[in-house]
Amino acid sequence: MKKNKIRNQKWYNNAVAILIGVVAYVALTHLKEISAALRGIGSFFTAVLIGCVIAYLVNPLAVILEKNIFSGIQRRSVRWMVSVIFSMLAVLAVIVVLLVMLVPQLIESISVLISNMDGYIKTLNNLIMGVSLPGVDIQSQLSQFLTSSEDLIKTGTQLLSTSLKSILSASRGIGKNIVNTFLAFILSVYLLGSKDSLKAGCKRLLKALLPDRGYDYTVTFLKRCNNILVRYIIFSILDAAIVGGVNAIFMALAGMQYVGLVSVVVGVTNLIPSFGPVIGGAIGAFILLLVNPWHALLFIGFTMILQTLDGYVIKPKLFGDSLGVSGLLILVSIIVFGNIMGVVGILLSIPLAAIIDFSYEEYLLPYLERRKQRIAEEEAAEEARALRAKAKAARKLESAAAAEAGETVKAKEAEPQAAETQAAETQAAETQAVEAQAAETQAAEMQTDNEKKA
Repeated sequence: MKKNKIRNQKWYNNAVAILIGVVAYVALTHLKEISAALRGIGSFFTAVLIGCVIAYLVNPLAVILEKNIFSGIQRRSVRWMVSVIFSMLAVLAVIVVLLVMLVPQLIESISVLISNMDGYIKTLNNLIMGVSLPGVDIQSQLSQFLTSSEDLIKTGTQLLSTSLKSILSASRGIGKNIVNTFLAFILSVYLLGSKDSLKAGCKRLLKALLPDRGYDYTVTFLKRCNNILVRYIIFSILDAAIVGGVNAIFMALAGMQYVGLVSVVVGVTNLIPSFGPVIGGAIGAFILLLVNPWHALLFIGFTMILQTLDGYVIKPKLFGDSLGVSGLLILVSIIVFGNIMGVVGILLSIPLAAIIDFSYEEYLLPYLERRKQRIAEEEAAEEARALRAKAKAARKLESAAAAEAGETVKAKEAEPQAAETQAAETQAAETQAVEAQAAETQAAEMQTDNEKKA
């Protein structure tokens, strides 16, 4: 009751709004510090967070396997664990195949780059010689540095020797990331195996923390967010596989080199919203440019056609109208979440934008409209109460005036009667006085007669 009394105070809503504004201002002005602190705290839970992400990504595949492949297993727990194990093995197999396909081609492309370095440097020198800027001797400065590949390699060796500590720290970080990833895979298996118990525990905690209506709203909101994320992740991976596969078929038919490497780069960068296809096309064109410039030019033309088809045909068929997010909101989400979460924020910018959009449309706006309507109803009720009080006071005044007027009329009506009564009383008194005088006169006369007789 006391809590509701506080909420019903006029200053409560303004105080809450001011508090939210202050918190938002502090958060926005110290965004870098907050993100750095969160990253520092998150570094202690890196393996756990990666394991949760892996479990979340593998869960849809495990659900599909459980419903369609291993549905004949009667025991639910055994069926689910078998689905989880086969899902993890499938993911690991895809990763191994990609590494086996990519690593040799990556090494080959690097060796081609090194072997053709002299030709690249000569071309660059010729290009520099053709550039002339007034007052700047570019040719003499750059030609001393780019005389041959041997000098370039010597310069690179010197840079490596001077930055040995950085290389060692980077190697240590890579080794730590490998260990965390290995632990995360193991942890993800346990998380998926305990999915039912974890869900039951989370539901119980929410029921204990929230009222029934708040619990229903929260569960509905989380289910909607989960559907958006799962749908986006599955169809984005499928779209990337289609784009990468079509690109691989084209490159193989055109007789281009590094089919696997370029196609995987194109498919992976296609996961990045808006800018991903441009990045993938630029990287693939650069790799092909080292071998055959005509292949690079042909690849760029095909990439433009493929991305046009992907944007207007493939993605609308896959996603439909399930997201319905404006381009402006997507661009703002890429910038904001990219600054906050890096590459992960860029990859998840579209589903996060969709969550923000439907939260605004279906939760925030209806709440504000209901609040405005409630305030208007309260103000109308307050005005009605004030009018009723005024009417009651007016009725009281009218009643008092009417009573006073009635008393005045009664008093006026009573005045003639009082005058008549007073006149009658006066006449009666006069009559009594006359009668008394007459009686006295008669008595005096009788006394006089008696005295005469005596």
